This record gives sequence, C-alpha cells and structure tokens, in this order.
Amino acid sequence: MDLSKHAFFEGKTVPLSEARINIATHGFLYGTAVFGGVRGYWNEEKKRLFVFRPYDHFRRLLNSGRMMAMSIPYDEESLIQLTVDLLRTDNWRQDIYMRPTIYKADMGIGVRLHELKDEFCMFVMAYEPYVRNDTNAHVTVSSWRRIDDNVIPARGKVAGAYANSALIKTDANRAGFDEALVLDQHGHISEGSAMNVFMVRDGVLVTPPVTDNILEGITRRSIIELAKKEIGLDVVERSIDRTEVFIADEMFMTGTAAQVVAVTKVDHRPVGNGSMGPVTTKLRMMFDDVVRAKNTKYSSWNVEV
Repeated sequence: MDLSKHAFFEGKTVPLSEARINIATHGFLYGTAVFGGVRGYWNEEKKRLFVFRPYDHFRRLLNSGRMMAMSIPYDEESLIQLTVDLLRTDNWRQDIYMRPTIYKADMGIGVRLHELKDEFCMFVMAYEPYVRNDTNAHVTVSSWRRIDDNVIPARGKVAGAYANSALIKTDANRAGFDEALVLDQHGHISEGSAMNVFMVRDGVLVTPPVTDNILEGITRRSIIELAKKEIGLDVVERSIDRTEVFIADEMFMTGTAAQVVAVTKVDHRPVGNGSMGPVTTKLRMMFDDVVRAKNTKYSSWNVEV
C-alpha cells in the first residue's frame, strides 16, 4: 500500500510516521470517530490532479461530526485548502484516496460523547481498486442487517458502525461473492457493505431513499444527476424489495472508493442478461470523464491541485 509521506495531524502537516495516537485514545477505544473518503484523479492530458466534490465530502464529514457531538475549528473551505496543501506537499501524480477523520482525542475510559476534545487528521494513499471484479460482480443478500438510524446514525460515516460493514463484507467474500446486499429492519434493500445500490426496471432508475438507513452518498448524488441530465432517465427514490433485484434489467452499486460497480448476478441468478447493461456502461464512462475533469459541464465538481 503506497501511503503519503506526510499527513495532517492535530493542526499541522507532519511526516506520516509522526501522526500517531495513544492506545488509550477515546476514538480508538470506542469507535467515537467519523471519517470521509475523498478521491483525487490524475488527468494525464492536463498533467493535473483534480479532487472530486471536496466541498460535498467535507460538508458530510462535518454533519457526521455534529451527530456525534463533535466540533473542529475548520469549515468546508478551510478543509479544502488544507487538502490542496497536503497533496502539493507530496506532489501526487496518480489517482489517490484521502481519509479525513474527526475523532475524540482524550485518553481514558468512559463511554460518552460530551466533555471530550475533538481533533482532525488526514492521510493520503495511492488508489487501489475497491471491488476488483467491478464490471461483472456477483453479490449475495447478507444475513446481517444494516444498522438502523435509531441505533447508530446510518447517514453518517461513524467509525464504530463499520464493524457492521466488516461483518457483511467478510462473510460475503468468504462465501465466494464479490459483495453483498444488506436489508434494513423492514426487509428492504438498503445498501451494499459500504456502497449505495441502484437498479434499472422498465427504463426507470431506482435507488433506496435516504430514509432507508443508507449513507447519503456523494457518488450516488452525482450518478442521479448524470442519469437525469445526460441520459434522460426517470430516477425514483423508493424502497426496494428483496426479490425485485432478481427481476431487474440492470443493477449497479456506487461509492467514492468503488465508483460504479456493475452487478451481473445476485445469489446465482443473472441480472438481466447476465452482463453489464447499457445504462450502467454509459454512467460508468460519463462518471470517469467527470471525475477526471474531462467534461466542462461539471467543472464545478472538481478542484484542481
């Protein structure tokens, strides 16, 4: 894993080896941290690195922090500037992934959120494919349920909640599947282990609503806009029954790390004709052009480093 030489840690840029927390830190002991996943894309023609929708990512990070009673002395704009400065320090010239984190930094025992110090840190790594079989993924319906918003805020990226995702992903992979679909407490399709879900039925793009315990995905939001504006698809946000995915024409999953993953089989049943469909193919190509700043219509989504 190719990690950055530097990180932003507790107010300053330091060598990555010096960005350390104590084993008694609250965020480590109790999962009281929130994080984001931000991507940077190298445009070979322009010889420039572009960060994709950083304002939206940092807004979601700060909102996640609010749900966990966190406060840091940065807003979205200052976090963007901090990111650009960090990336320039190591002069990245390839696709990258950034992990900004807000965490409860006090040391000691005691389960709570209040009267604790909050800190911010971020490191960078070279991008590695999240789902290697991303054009022909075979998924299963997990026996684990998606966390409920009345248990841990599902719409936020809370570190401790990702134990749920880890259980889901490991069981699916060990059973020979690329990914999993996860049901909510009402038996509806909610997410993948850590990705949003879309299906195409009868020419309509369908995705679960933000009230079905999903992460409010930035890639999800981008794909919805591209589908409406560029392809002219009707997009419906509604609950999806488990068996609907067996009769969908197409299916795909989205996420910052994963981008757009084509699902071609669910529990050994082919989706559509069993190969990546035309809608998924178009959206994958459009999204790749947008994130690499090759489509000027969406230039406001990219911040040049």
